[in-house]
Amino acid sequence: MHTPEELRLSDQRDDIYEYMTNRFKTLIAEERIDDAMALADEYFEWLDPEQLFDEQTSYYNEDELLRLYLTFE
Repeated sequence: MHTPEELRLSDQRDDIYEYMTNRFKTLIAEERIDDAMALADEYFEWLDPEQLFDEQTSYYNEDELLRLYLTFE
């Protein structure tokens, strides 16, 4: 079962993917090829359906990171 945090992050990643692919298509339609390629460079793993679900998303909990930092001070 996924935690609420994992579900939130998954939804957020889905939103970013949807926005990025729509923006890429818009830039291509506007013939802004350089801009579209710059976006594709940043998100090339997400544009490839073979890699889309294999790419690891790394994140951290800010409170946990702060506690860890304070532990080693």
